[in-house]
Amino acid sequence: MNTSMRHLANWSILGLTLTFLIGPFLIIILAGASNTEYLAFPPEGLTLKWYLKVFTVESFRASFLLSMALAVFGTLAALLLGVPAAYALNRYDLPMAETVRTIVAAPIIVPGIIVGLALLRYMVVPTGVTVTLALFMAHTALVLPYAVRVVSSSMTNLRADMEEAAVLLGCSRLQAFTKVVLPNIRGGVLAAFILGFVTSFNQVPVSLFLSGPGVRTLPIDMLAYMEITFDPSVAALSALLAFMSLAIVFTAERLLGFSRYV
Repeated sequence: MNTSMRHLANWSILGLTLTFLIGPFLIIILAGASNTEYLAFPPEGLTLKWYLKVFTVESFRASFLLSMALAVFGTLAALLLGVPAAYALNRYDLPMAETVRTIVAAPIIVPGIIVGLALLRYMVVPTGVTVTLALFMAHTALVLPYAVRVVSSSMTNLRADMEEAAVLLGCSRLQAFTKVVLPNIRGGVLAAFILGFVTSFNQVPVSLFLSGPGVRTLPIDMLAYMEITFDPSVAALSALLAFMSLAIVFTAERLLGFSRYV
């Protein structure tokens, strides 16, 4: 195969890959701008009324605020647990450390439907906790593996003798952690927060099992909306959420070098 043929093959493969990755996104954007009363592609004329309608639906506003609160506070709770766990796993020779890592990663390994069903059957039903609290605990558990993994990656690149030097100079272990370790891994912590936020906000399987009357996350509310209405507003909202996620990840990559930690 000559050089021109190889270049043609490479560009063809690249084009097919980009079409596969970006094509559905473009379809959703155009479907959300369709000038019809039903979801259609290709669109029969273009309009922004469905994008504007998204902001007028009360259930979307309420579920958006709930999803935002769960993503922010669930990720913060996961970091409060995950940063010390990552520190201990990286700095100390703990017994059964690999077993602990596997257990922590379980919410990622196990399918979300199984996790949601297990939490509903063995946590929500026996304890009778509120729907909101159940969602908060579930989202914290789902984000925890990302917090431990990303912060552990950041800890690996931090020399342990820097912390020991701080201790020798008079700092306690806690002071050395807050004054030396945390400032040096803040990029990893912020990257873990962003990854956890996006993961929590877009979570579907677990939230589907744990949502209740009047308490639904935005993705679950979108599914419920589509059961009774088939207008393009859900496609418009999906496009807006995709833009939000892309903007967050792009900003994180430019400011933090996000790909170094994941």
